[in-house]
Amino acid sequence: MGIKTSGAFEVTAFEPEETDEQPGATLGRVRLAKEFTGGLTGSSVVRMLSVLDGAGGPAAYVAVERFTGELDGRKGSFVLQHSAPGSQGERLAIRVVAGTGTGELAGITGTFELTVDDGGHTYVLEYELG
Repeated sequence: MGIKTSGAFEVTAFEPEETDEQPGATLGRVRLAKEFTGGLTGSSVVRMLSVLDGAGGPAAYVAVERFTGELDGRKGSFVLQHSAPGSQGERLAIRVVAGTGTGELAGITGTFELTVDDGGHTYVLEYELG
């Protein structure tokens, strides 16, 4: 890969839209909003589908997220795809969806790593512009 940039983000809205509670699992649909600082400066909207296990703990989720703003001074937008297959140690995967970059971010590809520490969220985006 190419360039690495990092920073932090804050979840500014968490809006459950639908919940299907059944024995063994709860399925949910949620809209989130985020504000980014650091290498990414701007905001995003996330559409997430989630699964809670029978005890109410997180089990899995998939999401798409549209970021709009600046990446290292370049203006535009792109979409991230999230996939967290479960809570048994599987790795969270987040990637830039090829072909979704606009403006000065057209042609962007890459991977996005997030970390949650003491309630804060940080990220590292490794990307290429092509």
